[in-house]
Amino acid sequence: MTDERIIELYFSRDEAAISETDLKYGGYCFSIAENILADRRDSEECVNSTWFAAWNAMPPKRPNVLKLFLARITRGLAFNRYNERAAKKRGGGEMSLVLDELSEVVGEGNAADEAELEDLKAAVARFVRALPERERNVLVRRCFYTESIGSIAARYGISGSGVMSALSRARKKLKYFLIKEGFLDERK
Repeated sequence: MTDERIIELYFSRDEAAISETDLKYGGYCFSIAENILADRRDSEECVNSTWFAAWNAMPPKRPNVLKLFLARITRGLAFNRYNERAAKKRGGGEMSLVLDELSEVVGEGNAADEAELEDLKAAVARFVRALPERERNVLVRRCFYTESIGSIAARYGISGSGVMSALSRARKKLKYFLIKEGFLDERK
């Protein structure tokens, strides 16, 4: 079924929208949640919550790209679940590594308010779009999908150290970009 038809099912409040969404995007959303949570049951619950959130969002929201709309919901829910678990106990895993890697660039608490946060999001999106394709893909796989270094290396046929080097270069470029855009202090 096409995405447009699935969206129309949501707008007509037809419960088949959920089963069609699960059929088409269930595995995709599960892999996003699993990369973040590394727990099958939590990931399954996260995907089910994604369908509920999509049901509540449409209407009035009409996503331009259903797959990305669902990915954003899944990712947000998985981060929330991860943060809940992390509050109970500190642990390792890919999410901790990814957050540590990104904190080297943006630090903590740089956005003073919602408007600044939106500006920062837009700036990062511009930065990512301007990267060469492979570098962009590696960065997105690591930071958005929280894939492991090994998984990214296998996907693109490069070594783990090659992935780490590409990520390091991208983080440095991002830091300089954010300094140039006024989001970071040059002295930090």
